[in-house]
Amino acid sequence: MMHTVCLLPGDGIGPEVTSAARRVIDESGANIEWVPLPLGATGVELGGSPLPQRTLAAVAGHGVALKGPVTTPIGKGYESVNVRLRKKLNLFAAVRPVRNLPGIESRFSDVELVIIRENTEGLYSGLENEVVPGVVQSLKIVSEAASLRIAHFAFEYAVNRGRKKVTCFHKANIMKKSDGLFLECARRVAQKYADRVQYDEMIIDNGCMQLVRDPSQFDVLLLENLYGDIVSDLAAGLVGGLGVVPGANIGEKCAVFEPVHGSAPTIARKGLANPLACIMSGVMMLNHLGETVAAQRIRDAYNKVLAERDLSVLTPDIGGTGTTQSFTDAIIAAMKKP
Repeated sequence: MMHTVCLLPGDGIGPEVTSAARRVIDESGANIEWVPLPLGATGVELGGSPLPQRTLAAVAGHGVALKGPVTTPIGKGYESVNVRLRKKLNLFAAVRPVRNLPGIESRFSDVELVIIRENTEGLYSGLENEVVPGVVQSLKIVSEAASLRIAHFAFEYAVNRGRKKVTCFHKANIMKKSDGLFLECARRVAQKYADRVQYDEMIIDNGCMQLVRDPSQFDVLLLENLYGDIVSDLAAGLVGGLGVVPGANIGEKCAVFEPVHGSAPTIARKGLANPLACIMSGVMMLNHLGETVAAQRIRDAYNKVLAERDLSVLTPDIGGTGTTQSFTDAIIAAMKKP
């Protein structure tokens, strides 16, 4: 079966890592027809919008995309493209697996957790205004419907993948209404799964400390939007950095797969970007599409390359002296070996 996938290269190192992922996926035997589309700075250049309507319509129509990082202007400029894309397509669940990989040294050797992040509400709703000169406010939006939906998603994810525990991170001791509602919804859903999945909860600051002290105590983490964003980066630091952590944004009708890392403009077009997080996101996409054989072929190949620890092919962020192309070539070569 042929699958049509929208390819959104994005900004900075985005075109480099998405090109690498496309090469690897094409060599894996997966049946993919790619539809390249503009996003971010390219969208502005070609059509005057960082999120062109034709890009949005194509992703909604085909239902799946592989996306590179997009630069978000700091303190000014247009609204985050990532936030707009997730809200427009109702990609309510961010799924970010974090695990140790062969050959990549880190402080811990037993990290195997998944971050489930609510993707459409919270402070990322972008509702801000100036009250009086010198005073601004941001509104944190939390709804019962969205909180129950993401909690159900997290527990279903745990059940379907044989996970044993869901831990909800919150700050309901201070934000008693907003985080209080999120926590209440998590508790209500947890009761329905009590015979299959253990439930735990932690105040977010303690949860972060516990993560860096002993990540092996966690399995599936359930978080609202801002906390999920921050904890994703924190957790990536436990296993080698943002270059080795994939991600997916899942909705009822669409799914967009992307690496957790940003656009890294300082190394763009220098051939130094690590393509692995994007390739791993592509593996998540293939599994989503039912291309499980191709997905496993890619996973086996990059695990083999990492385990061999040939520094001449690995990118600098994971201790090598290689390039985006050398790493990609090595993964493709490993797939072709019997």
